[in-house]
Amino acid sequence: MPTTRAILDRLVGTLAAATRSRSERRALRLAKLMRTLITERGESSGAVMARRSVALYNGLDEDGRRLFFEILARDFSPDPDEVMAAAEAYRRDASPQTLARLQRVTEPPRQEIFRRMNMAPGGTGVLVELRRALLEQLPAHPHLAFVDDDLTHLFGSWFNRGFLELRRIDWGTPASILEKLIAYEAVHEIHGFPDLKRRLERDRRCFAFFHPALPGEPLVFVEVAFVDDLPSSVAPILSMESAIGDPRKARCAVFYSITSCQPGLKSVSFGNFLIKQVAQDLHEELPNLRQFSTLSPLPGFRAWLRRQPEDYRLAAAAPIRSLAQAEPARIPAEELREPLEALAALYLARQWEHGHVLDPVARFHLGNGARLERINWLADRSEKGLRQSLGLMVNYVYALEDVERNHEGYVNRHLVACSPAVERLVRLAEGEDRGKIGS
Repeated sequence: MPTTRAILDRLVGTLAAATRSRSERRALRLAKLMRTLITERGESSGAVMARRSVALYNGLDEDGRRLFFEILARDFSPDPDEVMAAAEAYRRDASPQTLARLQRVTEPPRQEIFRRMNMAPGGTGVLVELRRALLEQLPAHPHLAFVDDDLTHLFGSWFNRGFLELRRIDWGTPASILEKLIAYEAVHEIHGFPDLKRRLERDRRCFAFFHPALPGEPLVFVEVAFVDDLPSSVAPILSMESAIGDPRKARCAVFYSITSCQPGLKSVSFGNFLIKQVAQDLHEELPNLRQFSTLSPLPGFRAWLRRQPEDYRLAAAAPIRSLAQAEPARIPAEELREPLEALAALYLARQWEHGHVLDPVARFHLGNGARLERINWLADRSEKGLRQSLGLMVNYVYALEDVERNHEGYVNRHLVACSPAVERLVRLAEGEDRGKIGS
């Protein structure tokens, strides 16, 4: 005979369930299916449940996804008591058996859930989308980082270089992929198919990484231009009216745009492999190329300037501060060229946070072993270029014989490989600001 308390608890549960949305109820069914999925050993039934789980997840709205993420974080984590017992057993007896047990109980059941979902048709794409939705919720729900850590760990294996296929993108590439390049381009907007066609002419190259589980989805792509000399402005490269050159006579290959296409793969690094692989392939295809460089933005430079102390000492401090704060962003006057270039060099080479330089683009190229070669004045006069960096751009040079040494110096000793010209600008900034800029 049920007690009064049991009846009340059941009633409260029934009322709570009745107030849940259809998507939230679907999330609860999905969680129940997950519990069965990770205990099911039959290959056929496991495949059926994996397909059902993918279908259920695809039917969730934002509220349903949030509830599902909460359940994943709460109910599919390692058992603390089992972890402590296994750790104590391994401390007493560091044998292969106790180590295997410790590894088994410390792995969150979530990881097995994701492995099973990945076996369903289209499962990889669903999990990439799942992580994109999860990343959107992390700022408001930081405890969901447990779930994100598991996905990041698995993606690091599933999307390693050995599984990636490098493809050249040209005008004969399927239109569905070309359309995605136009949509994904994040550095220099592609203004429709005529613009894209110019970027794919014989004096240009575009390469992308693909994964066999996502055959029609580029993961990251890089655009390359063949030019005679190290470029100081992006306008001639982007101009649709520019003359088409002969790549066999070019001396410099310029990586002028690199775009990661899948937000759900954020922090899963394969862009560094792309740059190095493309440079090596181009070196073999066109031995006339003598230099591999970038023409890169400084996306955080103006924001960094705006954060600097009011009393920093620099000859042009007042007009620079006014320029940094102005809305909309303005083209800087010529007399500000040297102090702004010096501050940009200081920002790129000396501003570090958590073991890396502050600027995200610099962090990528310097971490890959490139050399900070030159600061280019008013190289990008677009609204975006002025808003981000007051029009300045940077050349990073990939000297293939120096890449590994530069990478080791950056990672192990926090050294930025710089050209003499950039070093001079850094010394200029450090000398004039008496240690206060960027403090």
